[in-house]
Amino acid sequence: MRYNALKILTEGLTGNKGWRPAWRTPEPKPAYDIVIIGGGGHGLSTAYYLAREHGLRNVAVLEKGRLGLGNVGRNTTIVRANYFLPGNSEFYSMSLKLWEGLSADLNYNVMHSQRGLINLFHSDGQRDAFVRRGNAMINQGDDAVLLDREGVRKMLPYLDFEQGRFPIYGGLYHPRGGSARHDAVAWGYARGADSRGVDLVQNCEVTGIDVEGGRVTGVQTTRGAIRANKVAIVTAGRSGQVAALAGLRLPIESHVLQAFVTEGLKPVIDHVISFGMGHFYISQSDKGGLVFGGDLDFYPSYAQRGNLPMVEHVMEAGMTLMPMIGKAKVLRSWGGIMDMTPDGSPIIDKAPIDGLYLDCGWCYGGFKAVPGSGFALAHLIATGRPHPDAAGFRLDRFRTGRGLMDEEGTGAQHNLH
Repeated sequence: MRYNALKILTEGLTGNKGWRPAWRTPEPKPAYDIVIIGGGGHGLSTAYYLAREHGLRNVAVLEKGRLGLGNVGRNTTIVRANYFLPGNSEFYSMSLKLWEGLSADLNYNVMHSQRGLINLFHSDGQRDAFVRRGNAMINQGDDAVLLDREGVRKMLPYLDFEQGRFPIYGGLYHPRGGSARHDAVAWGYARGADSRGVDLVQNCEVTGIDVEGGRVTGVQTTRGAIRANKVAIVTAGRSGQVAALAGLRLPIESHVLQAFVTEGLKPVIDHVISFGMGHFYISQSDKGGLVFGGDLDFYPSYAQRGNLPMVEHVMEAGMTLMPMIGKAKVLRSWGGIMDMTPDGSPIIDKAPIDGLYLDCGWCYGGFKAVPGSGFALAHLIATGRPHPDAAGFRLDRFRTGRGLMDEEGTGAQHNLH
């Protein structure tokens, strides 16, 4: 069933009784060609592109709970392609292009809003760094506009421009950046994969990965054993734990990242704003809530909740940047589990075990990478070759030291990326 304006109008006039489930609830089969562990944004997009781009439909996505209840539903929904280093820059540029046609491609409104993203800078040194970044973005084929202080004031008049500690010198404006609706992204990919024959198996936790003679042969689950020729681990913050089921130790630490949303307000913030000195970022949702976040909690954890000191830090940064939000009531907060690599860039690669594939280590970049990650991993699984735009995301860079991508310039320390 394709969604269209006539169908929506008809259902609205007839009591919405003609809608069918967006995807099936199949029982797992004894064997598949490909098993994807993880039913979040990256796992679902991988399944979709395996079916759409490569015609591979004997595929199962195994999710231990319900689809979309992991990191894909626990983030601040920012979409951007403002990366600097070769390797990252091409990949996120490719992913943004997929975002721009995603609603039409999926026949599902993912509410992608290219409202523009502004990264503020607060010193001459930061300005020089953003000039370099902006030029790199333009050379990559993306967009970047350098704003001076008055240019930022014209677009964001509600910021505190007179603060003594972090005066606003200007900003780097990325017009094609913005946000999307996280749950709609998961649902759209789930519906698209299911319609092409992929089995989406919920409440099916993987408890073991079978390996014989150096090759993966299947998985053990709470719903029985499933044989598979190829298995992909796409489990975000749980990547280290799941890889351990196959005897692998990944160069990853998992940390909690908190986010917050306020009560619904009248439209006031038209853009996505990033305040690097306070590590604070904010946008306004379609329902009027201010959605914002800050730093990691800075200790390894698998808990999807945070701690109060980081809550205080994020609120302080928000008040420093825009005191006007001080009267807004915070409705709720949540924590996502971030799988952090030593160089702050992801891994999309074959594992040392034949037939086993890895998609992990997304740090802060997971949501914006959903289309590009799935597209690149599907290409790798189907062809055996890395996608050209993800060729730098090799696992062995952490063993050899060649090709490391320290986008933030913070060195080989997981929690600083």
